[in-house]
Amino acid sequence: MSHPTSAPPGRRLAGLSMAALGIVYGDIGTSPLYAFSEIFGGAHDLPVTEDRVYGALSLVFWTLTLIVSVKYVLIVMRADNEGEGGIMALASLATSAVRKHRSAAIIMVFGVIGAALFYGDGMITPAVSVLSAVEGLEIVAPSLSSLVVPIALVLLIGLFVIQRYGTGRVGALFGPVMLLWFIVIGVLGLASLWQSPDILVSIIPTYAVSFLVADPLAGFLALGSVVLCVTGAEALYADMGQFGRRPIRLSWFAVAAPALYLNYLGQGARVLRDPQAVDNPFYLLVPSVLQIPMIVLATLATIIASQAVISGAFSMTQQAIRLGYLPRMTVLHTSADERGQVYVPFVNWVLMVAIIGLVIGFQDSSNLASAYGIAVTGTFVITTCLITVVARHRWGLSWFVVAPVAAVFLLIDGTFFAANLTKFNHGGWFPLVAAAIIFTVLSVWRWGWNRMMQRLSSLQVPMSELTTLLNRPGAVVTPGMIVYITVEDGVPFALVQRLMIFNIVEERVLIMRLITTETPRVAPDERMEYERLGEHIGEARVRYGFMERPDPEDVVRKLATQVSGIDPPTCTYGFHSIHLQIEPSPLPVHLMAELFAFMQRNAVDPQRYFHLPPERVIEVGRLVEI
Repeated sequence: MSHPTSAPPGRRLAGLSMAALGIVYGDIGTSPLYAFSEIFGGAHDLPVTEDRVYGALSLVFWTLTLIVSVKYVLIVMRADNEGEGGIMALASLATSAVRKHRSAAIIMVFGVIGAALFYGDGMITPAVSVLSAVEGLEIVAPSLSSLVVPIALVLLIGLFVIQRYGTGRVGALFGPVMLLWFIVIGVLGLASLWQSPDILVSIIPTYAVSFLVADPLAGFLALGSVVLCVTGAEALYADMGQFGRRPIRLSWFAVAAPALYLNYLGQGARVLRDPQAVDNPFYLLVPSVLQIPMIVLATLATIIASQAVISGAFSMTQQAIRLGYLPRMTVLHTSADERGQVYVPFVNWVLMVAIIGLVIGFQDSSNLASAYGIAVTGTFVITTCLITVVARHRWGLSWFVVAPVAAVFLLIDGTFFAANLTKFNHGGWFPLVAAAIIFTVLSVWRWGWNRMMQRLSSLQVPMSELTTLLNRPGAVVTPGMIVYITVEDGVPFALVQRLMIFNIVEERVLIMRLITTETPRVAPDERMEYERLGEHIGEARVRYGFMERPDPEDVVRKLATQVSGIDPPTCTYGFHSIHLQIEPSPLPVHLMAELFAFMQRNAVDPQRYFHLPPERVIEVGRLVEI
């Protein structure tokens, strides 16, 4: 199996690039539907003048260039964690590059905040994208405006229903549609440019500077909407594990970027010819006879746009589970070729419910666009901080190189974030509230897990006492082999409990310790270390990356080829389940413990998570106070 980041030859590269076009660039590719009009008609209602149009276009052009082309495509995507992207993978990479424990802890906090903001973004993107497309009906037939929300809801529900088929299949379906979309929006922009070629000078950065200097307040407020042209940039990095670096870069520079530049310039030219067109410059680029087909294509494209953040949320969730920031959930791998393509049912349905609530609550794309941006720009700031750590401590670049580049991007990202904070009362509160809730969940699970493991470590029986335990007087030896699965040190609790309570031990015992590494994947030859502890006792230390699901049955099958006497089809698997009892504590700590206990009770049980046969599983319970 080829690594996702290796250069796929010929047809495979073309196929992955097409799929990446469908999955990765759906969000940023459909931003022209609402981004440019929001600069003038959004929450702050900026009047249209020639200088402002030129300035706004210049800001859009350089925002796309600096944030997407330079920062994400050329710099951040170099920081793949063995092929995986996303802010959790980046935080893990940065943490491993910093040796000081306190610094590492702070870096992971930043990563968790970034992940929470990404989830908040993932709730708004599908709602605003699909609504903005369906609202084209209001131009063609104003009488149908009452159907916009119901149609958007039906389309969004359908999108979440098909997620279980996997991003690879979805991408193969969506790729050609997005290719057509980019061709069409590029041609529409070019046709408008042909009528007003003078607009091309707006790409000179002095127009952006003049816009900000001439009217600082108006320019600052406009930045809150300008950033809408790069929503979805984080998905380029988050979805890297799904397709690989090279296909994503190729599809950006060859297709997506040229089409976006042309369309935004075309919209600006259209607004200059008719300032009234600012209400919906995208659809007014389209000849009237083609508006209905364009609405259909735009609707398909915005459904696809939602896929970028949905698949990114799945990847982020799997990383968080393996890194110990979320409880076990069902994670389904949907591709035999690309290991990064996963589907998480729980996240899928929670996102769907949240998005339905957003569509019903905000009703139109303009209201949602006002809520958009805070989560996105907050993620931008954190990504810049983390990539700076990686560049300095992992790539070994001099501070003379790292500091100026970091300062430029922090200035850009920080300004965009500050500008979007002005939209707080216009709906910007929602992604912040959503991110705060998600951050609380991630943090409480990590806190509770550490607290629980500390209590368990105080109860552990050291491995030096294993032989004494197994040879205790009166112990009944039963035929067969049992595999005790554990993540802790010491003698597995399930083994101790069975001996203490039932006085039973199997004639062959294998202790399987599962270890999560800071890398997304572990090479097969580094996966396992086996040690013989006695005549019929062995210990296997098995390493998995944070993007891999442990497979105990596969470990046993491989051990059977190295160790005599192991019969995989007859092995029994043993593990302990923990039942929590919350001890008296101050109210804040008590509430955190209650939330952790609730999540722990509802986590997927090990038998289902490891896909073990239920008829060969022994589960022993243990009460632990936290």
